[in-house]
Amino acid sequence: MNSKLAGYTIAGLLLLVLTLVVSLGIGSVHLPAGQIGAMLLQRVPGLAERFPTAWESSAEQIIMKVRLPRILLGMLVGASLATAGAAFQGVLRNPLADPFTLGVASGSSLGAALLIFYGMQYSFAGAWTLPLVAFVTGAVTLWIVLALSREQGKLPTHGLILAGVIMQSFLGAVVSFLTIMSRDTMNDILFWTLGSLSLRGWTYILVLLPYFTAGLIYLWSRSRALNLLALGERQAAYTGLNVDRLKGSVLVVATLLTAAAVSVSGVIGFVGLVIPHMIRLLTGSDYRIIIPLSALGGAVFMVWSDTAARTLLAPSEIPIGVVTAFIGAPFFAYLLYRSRRQRREGQQ
Repeated sequence: MNSKLAGYTIAGLLLLVLTLVVSLGIGSVHLPAGQIGAMLLQRVPGLAERFPTAWESSAEQIIMKVRLPRILLGMLVGASLATAGAAFQGVLRNPLADPFTLGVASGSSLGAALLIFYGMQYSFAGAWTLPLVAFVTGAVTLWIVLALSREQGKLPTHGLILAGVIMQSFLGAVVSFLTIMSRDTMNDILFWTLGSLSLRGWTYILVLLPYFTAGLIYLWSRSRALNLLALGERQAAYTGLNVDRLKGSVLVVATLLTAAAVSVSGVIGFVGLVIPHMIRLLTGSDYRIIIPLSALGGAVFMVWSDTAARTLLAPSEIPIGVVTAFIGAPFFAYLLYRSRRQRREGQQ
């Protein structure tokens, strides 16, 4: 397993670095990849003298202050959503589960929509008011879902999914109502609920990075337990695994990881559904491999989706959630077709 994971990880990291360098050069001002690579390596301690400045200061400003923080934030958001998606699919044992299954996206959207509707985006914490409130309302939504689904101290899977669907539908309806009622802020609410990485600086990266790091480490540490859970809850319990504690802790961490990502980027769907499935098709069903590779795959997928969002209709920008939906919806349909065909073949 270690050699297999190492091989896939090296390949994923190389693809991630290539994605970073190439995407940095794409935009209204084209910059060659070699120049971008030298510009980045110059920032590495001890390498500055080997890469003397041979580019205009405006080019460096575009890379370091506009494109690089946006792309790095996209990597973190994509990695967070894909990691959370892998955890949700593992703990719920449902291949169609994703980070928004428990309604956290609608909860975060409601907090953001209320602030935008009343013009309070910068009311008490400046630029951080909206992300902070979106995170809190997403976390509160998780608490309500867990409370609704708990039966005699246990967390049955069907109850979790049902409570999540109820909260997602109800809160989504409230957000739609606010969107309809708002005239001056309708576009702002719609743009946030469809996701965007524009006008995001380095501080957003510093806020999301601790959540992603802690969430990835914890969920990866539970990968062996998720492998046992894939055998069935009863069989996993026979091995000494506390199934309810595992489900509760993984759901809380994965949902908070989702809420942190949504709070800085808005709602971006399908990443947590598509990427873990692609990794599973490539590598198998071992969560010790799926979880870290989902993080790498989510980062790459998000960067290219954002690159398409900011360039296809330039100078206008497409909400990134629209791009991921165009890619994710056909893939979702393929998964349904594939699972149906496998069931049909199994019955023959």
